[in-house]
Amino acid sequence: MTSLRAPGLGPIVGHTTDTSCRIWIRAGDPADSGARLNEDRRTVGVIGLVNRNRIGDAAYFRLQREFDRTGTFLLGADVSLGEHPNDRVLEQRERPKARLAAPQQAAPLTPDTSYRVRVGTLTLDDPMPDAESLPDWQLRARLPAIDAIKQDLMAKDFDDAEAMFRTFPAAAATADRLTFLVGSCRYPGLLWKVKEADRIFGPMLDHFTAPDRFGDAARFTLMVGDQIYADMLNRMVPILRADTYEEFQSRYLEAFGAPNLARLLRQTTTYMILDDHEIEDNWTQDRLEDTGKHLLFNVAISAYMSYQWSHGARTWGRLLYYQFACAGYPFFVLDTRTQRFKRDPGDSDDKAGLHNNHLLGRPTIDPDPEHEGQLAKLVRWLAEQQDTHGDAPKFVVTSSVFVPNAINERIDPGTLPEGARQIPESLLYEANRARRETSDSWPAFPTTRLEILREIVERGIQNVVFLAGDIHCSNVAEIRFEGSGAAQTLKAFSVTSSAFYWPFPFADGDPNAYVHDSKAAGQEDPFPIPETDVVMHYRAFGFTQKDNFCRLELDRERATLTVRVYDRGGMPVSVATSTGAKAEANVLQLAAW
Repeated sequence: MTSLRAPGLGPIVGHTTDTSCRIWIRAGDPADSGARLNEDRRTVGVIGLVNRNRIGDAAYFRLQREFDRTGTFLLGADVSLGEHPNDRVLEQRERPKARLAAPQQAAPLTPDTSYRVRVGTLTLDDPMPDAESLPDWQLRARLPAIDAIKQDLMAKDFDDAEAMFRTFPAAAATADRLTFLVGSCRYPGLLWKVKEADRIFGPMLDHFTAPDRFGDAARFTLMVGDQIYADMLNRMVPILRADTYEEFQSRYLEAFGAPNLARLLRQTTTYMILDDHEIEDNWTQDRLEDTGKHLLFNVAISAYMSYQWSHGARTWGRLLYYQFACAGYPFFVLDTRTQRFKRDPGDSDDKAGLHNNHLLGRPTIDPDPEHEGQLAKLVRWLAEQQDTHGDAPKFVVTSSVFVPNAINERIDPGTLPEGARQIPESLLYEANRARRETSDSWPAFPTTRLEILREIVERGIQNVVFLAGDIHCSNVAEIRFEGSGAAQTLKAFSVTSSAFYWPFPFADGDPNAYVHDSKAAGQEDPFPIPETDVVMHYRAFGFTQKDNFCRLELDRERATLTVRVYDRGGMPVSVATSTGAKAEANVLQLAAW
């Protein structure tokens, strides 16, 4: 018995290139009850390209119970059946001779072109035990011919199951302009506040569908953490704290099913990365030593991989960090949450200080290049992008804010001898150590920050832009390298966009709590780079606590990055420039490329 119905959630337009696009859905099966999925029913995705209000090419794909009935279809690219179990195409009509079916051959999509697709769910009876898997060729043999059902996708019931996207410009060239949106931290809201939590995503969609109002259309949205709040109050408060799979599932269904966000996700390309609230407030890997936290991590990351990771780029298999490019501009999206390690402040080895804290996983051991860690991949990527793309901007996405630092988490050089010019390396690990040990951001991880800055300075990597969220206070920061003449020519910036919705601005995110000028009296926050005679300083400005998202506009001709802030009603937010003047945008001057 089979029946075609609209998806239970989605579609979501995920990782896009100039010739491909990943489409995600979750099945809608009325026989399921929360996290208890009916074991006697199997669900399969159906996808079809819309051409003149008819379905042209169509295909089946897997929606497996072990991934909460979610799955993706990669349009326009050859799909290997071995990449990931919830990314499986079912087009093999006969039993293959090989153990796995041959890759599906698909015509690439056309660069910079708009497409429409419709998706649905086919439900089949499934008498097999849960412990047994059905090979693709057997499952495909049970399905009706795709031509017999694909036109059903044009029924009115599937209007909300239509995804629209535009492929990226041709990858071979660096575009003159690129516009995209950045934001983070969507607190879900309680009771009647749920509508407020969803409000901002309506105006965000306008930047894609009404480009004449803004100059040009945005290409994609970056959601850089806390897309859900598993612990709505606090990790120490058991009320409204998710610690079962059903509770995590409910958080995703409520968030991604909200009307405005659902429309944004199905009509525009969105990239996501997690932060702590996808698991638990201020999460670090050290908590896995606790059996209860180990279980929490398992259910949280299982849900994250089904609902966020699966429609993203799969650069390094099942690792959560990834890279992508749009219009010739490269992006590296960091996992600053699941791989962070912090030495326990109560550790008897007090001499270690902050040396044993690692934000991007444990360092790669030199003789073992086969197991290159995230930090090593990042610094190699920075060098490769400089070699390949020259001075074109390179975007590093980090959920935690690179700069500015909180006032009480800064490096305090007050212990330096009067008149000293050289800032000692010990400052990185010992200055204000007690407060930095409790930090949830980059100040607690000087070794990680040092390796990145050293690579930028020593390799002369130009126009690095860090994109972040987390702190419920949007701002921009200009990073300066003082010391050698070559270092002083380098341009680097940090842009923070947060929060989509946070109803408690009095509780955190106070602009006065962050360093505005790392050289100003009472705010001193130098970061020395040993063996280079270079010190990083920065100026931060454009602070706002309003619910907001940021629109970033790259202009190659002017060599600028313009940062505009919009509130939850879609109106421009007036912010301070580096001189303190009020403006509707901050225009950051990059090095020409």
